[in-house]
Amino acid sequence: MAIKLYDYSLSGSCYKVRLLLDFLELDYEKRQMDFYPGREHRSLEFKQLNPLGQLPVLEDDGVRLRDAQAILCHLANKYDRSGQWLPRDPGSFGSVMMWLMFAGGELMAASAARLHDALGYDLDIEAARRNAHAAFRILDDHLTKREIEGGTWIVGEHPTLADIACFPYTALSSDGGIGREDYPALRNWLRAFHHLPKFKAMSGIAEFA
Repeated sequence: MAIKLYDYSLSGSCYKVRLLLDFLELDYEKRQMDFYPGREHRSLEFKQLNPLGQLPVLEDDGVRLRDAQAILCHLANKYDRSGQWLPRDPGSFGSVMMWLMFAGGELMAASAARLHDALGYDLDIEAARRNAHAAFRILDDHLTKREIEGGTWIVGEHPTLADIACFPYTALSSDGGIGREDYPALRNWLRAFHHLPKFKAMSGIAEFA
């Protein structure tokens, strides 16, 4: 059975999954959802796939998964024989998982701000931007320490799922009125990620000078 991704092209969470599929050079079927304005992800039919009514959803050989972070782990565990994207050694594995949780938690404030500005979602935009900046400061401080140690990536000597998970909503933050001027290490990391082999940008992500 082919890999099937229920996708929305402007979703940063779906973009994470597409990034890894491309990095791993995996063939897959894409089912484009009418997220906005159609709200197809909230339909009764789609909720048979994901009762939370959220994207992305991935089907792979009888396995159906929701949540971008869970999907990333599944794909890396099953298809990345090198172990680069999800390291097997306990120290690196734990660190990657920690940043995956950060990407699905604190960094989602940047996603919320983007939904407010781009799609008119009703939410506390000032709180979203404030929380996004707090998350950016944590990530920038970590990346600054990594630079001092001679490293480029969030964990280890090679890009991992931690980088894939944290990249989209950080790179798309200007869509939600969140600047990156105060985060030099974060900008260096965005630039390095953008120049990875097989990298493909999505709409809204310009090349980082």
